[in-house]
Amino acid sequence: MTSEAARVLHRLQERGETLGVAESLTGGLVAAELTSVPGASQSFRGSVTAYATSLKRDVLGVDGALLAERGAVDPEVAAAMAAGVRRVLGADWGVSTTGVAGPDPQDGKSVGTVFIAVSGPGGVENVAELRLNGGRADIRKESVRSLLELLSSELGENARAQDTEQNGGN
Repeated sequence: MTSEAARVLHRLQERGETLGVAESLTGGLVAAELTSVPGASQSFRGSVTAYATSLKRDVLGVDGALLAERGAVDPEVAAAMAAGVRRVLGADWGVSTTGVAGPDPQDGKSVGTVFIAVSGPGGVENVAELRLNGGRADIRKESVRSLLELLSSELGENARAQDTEQNGGN
C-alpha cells in the first residue's frame, strides 16, 4: 500500500499542493500510511482522528443536525469531514473515512459499510460507498487502500483537466 501513498504524495509535491486527512473508523491508519513515505512532510499537513461524533461536529464543522438525523456513517458526513479538514488544516486537498468496522452495526448501518471522500480545489468532491467484508482489521485496511486509490484518481483526473485548460482544450 505504501506505493499508492508514495504515488499520491509525489503527485501532490509535483503540483505544489498539500493534503489533510480526517479519519474515523481508520483511527489514524491513513496518516500512518502517508507518513511512512520519506519526504511526506512536503505535502502532508496533518490529520484529525475524529472518532467521536462530537468531534466531527466541533472540530471538523460537520452539521450537527445532519449527524443527528443520519448518524456519522453517511456520504454527506464523509464529504463534510473532507471539506472540514481542508479548512481546519489549511490544505489544498482533504480526504476522509467514516464507517462501521465492527463488530456491531452502527446507526442502522451494517458492518463493512464505509464512506470515503475527497475534497479538492476548484470544487472537486467525490464520495464513494464501500461494502467491505472481513474482520475489523481487514475493513480498516481496505478503507485506507480504497481512499488512497480514490485520491490518486482525483489527482490524475484533475491534472488532466488542468492540462487541457492550459493547452486550449486540445
